[in-house]
Formats: sequence, structure tokens, C-alpha cells
Amino acid sequence: MNVLLMPFLYFPEDKSEYIPAAISFVIFMILLVITYRWIQRISKKQEEETRELEERILRERREAREKQEF
Repeated sequence: MNVLLMPFLYFPEDKSEYIPAAISFVIFMILLVITYRWIQRISKKQEEETRELEERILRERREAREKQEF
């Protein structure tokens, strides 16, 4: 019967024991948001670099094709 009652769960009578858990949760959430924004910024920068590279390659191909036609 103890297995059905889930004895591994611990709910303290003194609710002040939740404070350290809440603080660590908030800290990790802030770090998560900062990391997410950092990854987004890097991704956007790489996307721009890739777009510029693609445009340069297409422009060079177009110029090479025009030279072959003349």
C-alpha cells in the first residue's frame, strides 16, 4: 500500500523550506532565458553571414555566365 501512496514525495509542513528551491528555480530560469537569447543572437548572425555568402556565390556565377556568353 505504501507504493501507491508515493512515499518518495516530500511535502514539508514548514513552507519556508520551499524558498531555497524557488530561488534556485528562478536562477536557472534566468540562466535559461539568457542562454536561449544568446543562441538566438548567434543563429541570426550566422544566418546573415550565410545569406551574404549565398548572394556573393550567385553573383559570381552570374558574372561568370555573362563572361562566357560574350
